[in-house]
Amino acid sequence: MIYLELFTTFFLIGMFTIGGGYAMLSLIQSQVVTEHGWIDATTFTDIVAISQMTPGPIGINSATYIGYEVLANTGASEFMCTLGSVTATFAVVLPSFIIVLAICKAYNKFKDHYLFKGVMDGLKPAVLGLVGTAALGLATPENFIDWKSFVLCGLAFLGIFLKKIGPFAALGLGALAGLILY
Repeated sequence: MIYLELFTTFFLIGMFTIGGGYAMLSLIQSQVVTEHGWIDATTFTDIVAISQMTPGPIGINSATYIGYEVLANTGASEFMCTLGSVTATFAVVLPSFIIVLAICKAYNKFKDHYLFKGVMDGLKPAVLGLVGTAALGLATPENFIDWKSFVLCGLAFLGIFLKKIGPFAALGLGALAGLILY
């Protein structure tokens, strides 16, 4: 049953992702595009773009959209597609809720313990690796059409990295450049 598959897939993604929604993207892509073949790479790229533009965490927004899209691709009714969204969203959030609840109970007891500190120090570079993987995973021919795409990406990176423009300004300028250049 597709709902059980959606729940299991997104529950596991939520369970094994540390570092937030951007770290989650590479896991979502590997499961949804590669493993299950529910959507194609182009649709995934569109989902990421839409998820970045809508309010809320990107991982949850992606799960919501993918849950809907998977059922829509099977020809399901609007209600069943919405139920797919709810299933994927609930599944991706549930592990975090359980983990945070457990951590809140134990944090004050273990926060100064050397093992806890060691685990946290090891997780930081791993999270950076997950975010980097997600960024590289989005560097596809669908996103980088020609040399202008590389220039826009580089300018956005430099503008944000050098703190001269904010992310909203970068998105707005990117959209404007897209209208002019393409």
